[in-house]
Amino acid sequence: MYNSESKIKIDNVVRYILLVIAFLCASTIIFVIAFILVKGISPFLLKYPTSDGYLKANLMTFLTSTSWIKLNAAYGALGALINTIYVTFLATIIALPISVLTALFIVRIAPKAVSVFVNNVVELLAAIPSIIFGLFGSGIINPIVKNIANFFNVQTFGGTSVLSTVLVLTIMMIPTITMLSVTSMKAVKDSQIQASLALGASYTQTNFKVVLNGAKSGIFAALILGVGRALGEATAVSMVCGNATKGPNFGLFDITRTLTSTMMLEMHESSGIDYDIRFSAGILLIIVIIITNVILNTIKKRMEKYSNA
Repeated sequence: MYNSESKIKIDNVVRYILLVIAFLCASTIIFVIAFILVKGISPFLLKYPTSDGYLKANLMTFLTSTSWIKLNAAYGALGALINTIYVTFLATIIALPISVLTALFIVRIAPKAVSVFVNNVVELLAAIPSIIFGLFGSGIINPIVKNIANFFNVQTFGGTSVLSTVLVLTIMMIPTITMLSVTSMKAVKDSQIQASLALGASYTQTNFKVVLNGAKSGIFAALILGVGRALGEATAVSMVCGNATKGPNFGLFDITRTLTSTMMLEMHESSGIDYDIRFSAGILLIIVIIITNVILNTIKKRMEKYSNA
């Protein structure tokens, strides 16, 4: 048996090991953010040699212009910013109810075998790489959207559009929100459910008024993670958005451009200011994600406060 002094030494060693691990993780995040900041600020401070002479980007043009133009470094990210928020919002209002109802079906309605099967399918979807969703979007969703556009006599660019982007993001958000919602619903106390049924409520009333209400904090946390994934998705979005040069693009069959697709598309073919300006878009994306998380977490805390009142 260990004496008390040995236990204290072991605890201290474990504590220092965990401290080092935490420090390494924090240092990595800080290093990445610092690297993006340095690269992203450079286009507005340095002059880059080009075929037209030395050029640098204009910060006000970058923040207020809705056109992404390489000529004379007239890069404008406002259109891509609005498009990012727009497609994420549309994907969220579609993915949230589908995910929550799927989770409710898994936890409360489906037979045991069906519940296990559906749950395994959702977990598998969550583990699929982004490129697979992108291939599915370009190979399946784009042709479907093109046929829908043809049915309404609307011209589209082979199906690449806002609608395709929204559908791909929706498919990618559903597994994340569903899995966390399942965990939240399973955490609802069985005594509350039985009390509701004993008071005469139907199973449907109990599921929607007791289970969903009891799990809403976890569901909102799942929503935050789902929105974060949608905002930061690049590979799949780049394959179905169409890379518009101007924005914002609100038409469902219009091609679009998001901040992530702006950063990714043609990145390997770019150099100089055209390369570094993509890090500037990355800074803008980080700011959007932080603001979104702050807003959603504030709403979540207020919901919890009113629920406990």
